[in-house]
Amino acid sequence: MTEPSPSTPFPKAVTRLPRWLARWMEPWLRKLPAVRRELEAQFRQVAETLRQTLHPYEGDPAMPAFSRLPPQGLPEERVLALLEDLARREAPRWQEGYASGAVYHGDPAWVRFLNRAYGLHSQSNPLHPDLWPSAAKFEEEIVAMVARMAGAEAAIRQDPQARICGNVTSGGTESILMAVKTYRDWARATRGITQPEMVLPESAHPAFDKAAHYFGVRAMRVPVGPDYRADVDAMRRAMTPNTILLVGSAPGFPHGVIDPIPQLAALARERGIGFHTDACLGGFILPWAEDLGYPVPPWDFRVPGVTSISIDTHKYGYAPKGTSVVLYRSPELRRYQYFTATDWPGGLYASATIAGSRSGGLLAAAWAALVRMGEAGYREAARRILETAQALRQGIEAIPELRVLGDPLWVIAFASDQVDIYRVLDAMSRRGWSLNGLQRPPAIHIAVTLRHTLPGVTERFLRDLKDAVDEVKTRPPSEEGLAPIYGMADSLPFRGIVDDMLRLYLDVLVPPLPRPDASEADPGKSD
Repeated sequence: MTEPSPSTPFPKAVTRLPRWLARWMEPWLRKLPAVRRELEAQFRQVAETLRQTLHPYEGDPAMPAFSRLPPQGLPEERVLALLEDLARREAPRWQEGYASGAVYHGDPAWVRFLNRAYGLHSQSNPLHPDLWPSAAKFEEEIVAMVARMAGAEAAIRQDPQARICGNVTSGGTESILMAVKTYRDWARATRGITQPEMVLPESAHPAFDKAAHYFGVRAMRVPVGPDYRADVDAMRRAMTPNTILLVGSAPGFPHGVIDPIPQLAALARERGIGFHTDACLGGFILPWAEDLGYPVPPWDFRVPGVTSISIDTHKYGYAPKGTSVVLYRSPELRRYQYFTATDWPGGLYASATIAGSRSGGLLAAAWAALVRMGEAGYREAARRILETAQALRQGIEAIPELRVLGDPLWVIAFASDQVDIYRVLDAMSRRGWSLNGLQRPPAIHIAVTLRHTLPGVTERFLRDLKDAVDEVKTRPPSEEGLAPIYGMADSLPFRGIVDDMLRLYLDVLVPPLPRPDASEADPGKSD
């Protein structure tokens, strides 16, 4: 495979060290003055590249910056005009199908419909169901509709003890956080496990690592097989007496393939522990793909041993951003998700998810999306997406320098043995495309949405992709763009440096306040 050529302060022999050895050597190497100086120089260069990419409005005279409250509030018309200008500038890329994922419906009439639904309930708060019982209605019915899509009725027929239940969360990450927290507390209460572990394939979403970090659960990552699906035998070997949870994806975000859920769930069932299907990406496509005759492996509550599922309504459910559903096989399990406070002077307090106050407007808009689409609407949307994905996959496979990873349905990852795929990613970015860069192995993926089913988008993508590959083959490498950053992140064994780069990205995204000029009066001091 043609590898990126990252510029690093380390000799090439050092960058090829095994990762376990690199972790041991990294703190010592980073203390060397020459290495430290070179890293600082590279981080400054990375920060500047990121700043230019993430803050394109900086210095634009037509787009004023507000680093402090204006002395007098701006007129309503002026504020709305600025917002309209920003929306107008950013709309073409996602409206015209240039983005992987990100916006899953996006039709202007649909956006107006959701905005109206949100506006009607924008002031409601599910924390106060006495004032807004409509919020409880919306959440109950969203959970019920999504649960039935996930095989709840068949599961109840198979197992009379099953009583599928769940909650609406703020997104897939919170759904996963809630599931991991639930299993941690369940294992502590019923098994006395105080050092809990979960086993998951390396392709599982990093939200599981975030949950492990937040809740003190050890995440045991296991390499995937050659088909990019979870390796059942490897996950079995990784289990210990402290294992409380196994995880599989339907599909996994990186490669769009569905893990062997029945085998993994059976393994969890044998050990009497939890199994979570992460269907955040696939929960609103797979039921209808199955109806349409596509080869969909079992993934939902019809599989014995699946004890929880996460499904995002704000992806292919076409609800606005900020809603997802976490489902459980029984209310007894879900109770370990809850938080209660019994002795607070402010009264009794209970919440099912992380948030206290939440937006009832988002619940209303998610409910409106589901009942407006209906089964027929979701089935037709899935048909269009899957047919478009087939055409894209065939077109990608027809480009000799590229190869598709695994056997995806609509999230298509592709790599190259002949060209630097990250330079192809940069070349596609220059042509207006916003795609996802992957690592281990270096690759790109596109998550097909309704935006890509518009006339001409497939042809434009394949034409641009072929041109991008040809450009990379004939154009000398450049240090511009994000390709060098992706290349260094993928190939560098010193993960602490990559961690620093990610933290730098977050710093650049929302930078600290600048130091005041010496000539400025300090508003914190009085004369």
